[in-house]
Amino acid sequence: MVVSVLEEMRIRSLGVIDDAVVELSPGFTAVTGETGAGKTMVVTSLGLLLGGRADPALVRMGARSAVVEGRLAVGPASPVALRAEEAGAELDDGTLLISRTLSAEGRSRAHLGGRSVPVGLLGELADDLVAVHGQTDQQGLLRPARQRQALDRYAGDAVAAPLAKYADAYRRLRTVTAELTELTTRARERAQEADLLRFGLDEVAAVEPVPGEDAELAAEAERLGHAEALASAATAAHAALAGNPEDPEGIDAATLVAGAHRAVEAVRSHDPALAALADRIGEIGILLSDVAGELAGYASDLDADPLRLAAVEERRAALTQLTRKYGQDIAEVLAWAERSAARLGELDGDDERIEELTAERDALRAELGGLAQVVSDARAEAAERFAAAVTAELAELAMPHARVTFAVRQTEVADAESGIDVGGRAVAYGPHGADEVELLLAPHPGAVPRPIAKGASGGELSRVMLAVEVVFAGSAPVPTYLFDEVDAGVGGKAAVEVGRRLARLARTAQVVVVTHLPQVAAFADRHLVVEKTHEGSVTRSGVKAMEGEDRVRELSRMLAGQEDSELARAHAEELLAAARVASGGGA
Repeated sequence: MVVSVLEEMRIRSLGVIDDAVVELSPGFTAVTGETGAGKTMVVTSLGLLLGGRADPALVRMGARSAVVEGRLAVGPASPVALRAEEAGAELDDGTLLISRTLSAEGRSRAHLGGRSVPVGLLGELADDLVAVHGQTDQQGLLRPARQRQALDRYAGDAVAAPLAKYADAYRRLRTVTAELTELTTRARERAQEADLLRFGLDEVAAVEPVPGEDAELAAEAERLGHAEALASAATAAHAALAGNPEDPEGIDAATLVAGAHRAVEAVRSHDPALAALADRIGEIGILLSDVAGELAGYASDLDADPLRLAAVEERRAALTQLTRKYGQDIAEVLAWAERSAARLGELDGDDERIEELTAERDALRAELGGLAQVVSDARAEAAERFAAAVTAELAELAMPHARVTFAVRQTEVADAESGIDVGGRAVAYGPHGADEVELLLAPHPGAVPRPIAKGASGGELSRVMLAVEVVFAGSAPVPTYLFDEVDAGVGGKAAVEVGRRLARLARTAQVVVVTHLPQVAAFADRHLVVEKTHEGSVTRSGVKAMEGEDRVRELSRMLAGQEDSELARAHAEELLAAARVASGGGA
């Protein structure tokens, strides 16, 4: 049951298309037209809707932007519907609207269900929506990496589950190996670093600095260096405040304040205001007495000790040696010492760490070997089933004697350290296991199986591609398949069989085919023709659904290049009749 169907696309200002609406069938839709008419723009438009790369060169000359809009019927519980709703998109009675706008300056915007979304989200939906195949995809199938991906996709959880564990172990092994390499190859640098740290820590330990000591010593040095001046100033200040015993006639501040206090104290009872002032004068006298006493104590305690000053300066010099190397002040020096001690502990523990990492590396390599064996066995089993199924499909595509096989093999390595142990052999390995996977084709009996890149012609490769997709449809189907002239190089009976297989695929999925073969188009449930106007553009009316007599005329044009040829018309009607019989009775 098809859970998502692309019902319609509207294309504006894209390539040769000015404004056109493409209405698709839930079954098999064929898109035809003269060379250069713009039918490939249908594929390009769908690619844009599904997050494909936006090329500003696609914008029609003179237009500011190109717009592609799609209407998708989705099942309520389909992955596409669920992911769209997570992104905030709104579904209108089971319909999801998708749009992509491409400006001539290269800016691209995407909308999903009325909500602006990142273009990457459309790419995420593409995996659950459509499988696109064109000539470039055939070239992709020639690469062993793509062939391995195809086999793994077919194998399903039998490969996916152990391969996921393998991938985790492989990533951890890379991390462990990188750290181990860093530790072992930089042993000399680490030893030098450790020696420098030990030297520095020994210097700090020898001085034994105390937090804040540098500031305290600086203050003490300043005081000791100016002891005589400080003592003289304190003595003079004391004499000014409390008087000089050697000058009994001198006037001091304490005596003056005391006289003032006695003068107002005698009459304070006559005026509360004056009483308040008397109290304040008394407070001043007390404060003067306190300050004078402290000045006397300061002067007597101050000791101009040259030995103490020398000791202070010597200590400050030792601290300066540390701050010159390890920090602006003693606080920073102590912080450096703490960090360095921790780093030295790490360096001293490297030998133990190397042993731990070596043991973990060996355990991971052993684990990878076991998982690689499980993956390889699962691939080999799936390869037999996959190859048999594709071979059976090729028999239906006018290649009855062709045989497809998968070569699943490993490459042994001479240096066991560069490989992993799989089945008692040291073999090369990578992020996807230890297997080299290659799709082989023997096109006729007696032919030696060769890589499809070398053993298949263009037409054969197209049929192999279609056979692979039909097999996939039975194991891991997607709602929509889009084929862009994968029938290139195919003709005659083989073309009829291609059309038959596409029609069979359309029983369980939506199939859209851009084709130049009337044998293929005849099997379509809906036949669209892209036509240019005389001005060289494709307008809204330029994508027409062909039915009845119109369809016969289009097939006649495709057959003979002459729409009104009686012989071509007869052949077209025969093709349509045969396709109806084949579709109704099965292949």
